[in-house]
Amino acid sequence: CKISSTLYNIAVLANLEIVERHNHNMPVPYVPYGQDATVAYGAKDFKFKNNTDFPILIWAQGIDNILYMALYGQEKPPLIKWQHQFLNRQPAPVIYKTNPNLTPNTEKILIEGMDGATVKSWILITDREGNTTRKYMGTSYYNPMPYIIEKYDY
Repeated sequence: CKISSTLYNIAVLANLEIVERHNHNMPVPYVPYGQDATVAYGAKDFKFKNNTDFPILIWAQGIDNILYMALYGQEKPPLIKWQHQFLNRQPAPVIYKTNPNLTPNTEKILIEGMDGATVKSWILITDREGNTTRKYMGTSYYNPMPYIIEKYDY
């Protein structure tokens, strides 16, 4: 999903047509709310269309566990800026697991939780002449991802 989310973001920044995109069930820490794209074989896909007059090249490379990705073409894309509106938030619950191997009065975060939310997203598109248009990118619904914390228990 990191690959599909990265590809989604560069396709948006290149002002390409997004044909199909699904957000994750829970928020992900590697992109802002509303800017993720999940895939599930046979059920959910990420698709975009080259709506330019020229071919594009998708370049990707992993270096030291970091994904680099870019699109190359003959047209310079407009300036794109994301905007997000949070319609609601659901606090992330906290789940405690006991670990007698910890020292007393200590806790260890196993999973960093994230709040659930409903987020509307737009992009502002500024062309070479300085004209700006606003394009609705969808509403994303996220369930909260719980914090999982170990604590000492005797």
